[in-house]
Amino acid sequence: MVYLVTQDNMAFINSIPSSVSIATSDIQADAITNAKIADDAINSEHYTDGSIDTAHVADNQITTEKIGYAEATLTDGSTINWDASTSDVAKVTLAGNRTLAAASNGTTGQFVSLLIIQDGTGSRTISWNAIYEFKDDTAPTLTTTANKGDLFVFRYNGSKYLEVGRNTNLTLS
Repeated sequence: MVYLVTQDNMAFINSIPSSVSIATSDIQADAITNAKIADDAINSEHYTDGSIDTAHVADNQITTEKIGYAEATLTDGSTINWDASTSDVAKVTLAGNRTLAAASNGTTGQFVSLLIIQDGTGSRTISWNAIYEFKDDTAPTLTTTANKGDLFVFRYNGSKYLEVGRNTNLTLS
């Protein structure tokens, strides 16, 4: 059963049975606006476990870049730059021997991934900035086969990008 309550000439649904769904076609144009969503609209009163409230969701922490995880293509050059705040998931195709600069704007606890692809020539190398930490403090040697790639996953601890996984010699097409 659906209950309607009128408040300031607006109808609100207090409960919806699990067998009922609301389609976007059922919502009038402009029925939900920022003006109608008050501060603290999502808080422990609305969730039984109290896990979501405005204290746990800070400004700009949820963005389309963070939700979509779209793969960003980094610009190849003698030094490759990487902005971790906008490119959690990145790739670069090497057209020569390169240096990977320290990733900028990382957030403590953030996971990032980088796919390094050999161009059609292959045998390209990369020099890793000291901010990247690998097992036994040994930087990996890239796959040298043309058009193959190596995928690296890191976790940022506030000062270093710690490698947590790698998958090498990948056929990408």
